[in-house]
Amino acid sequence: MLNLSKTSKLSQEEVLAKAKEFFGPGGYGLEITEEATGYVAFEGAGGGVEVIVTPDGKMTSIEITSREWDIQAREFVTKIN
Repeated sequence: MLNLSKTSKLSQEEVLAKAKEFFGPGGYGLEITEEATGYVAFEGAGGGVEVIVTPDGKMTSIEITSREWDIQAREFVTKIN
């Protein structure tokens, strides 16, 4: 299991939209298994990814937990500004 943290100037909604685009059916093909305000979970190919996003002043705090999708989770973090 891999845990990553990052802050971004993007809004909470923008980060979640990018996560769905990156990990979801149009990206790596993971199934969205749960979605709520500031949260989205994906599963597939024996693993999964959870993305938790919270406002942090003028920035957005991003927490990612990955199981078997560590390389892709690291790639996603590098693409978020």
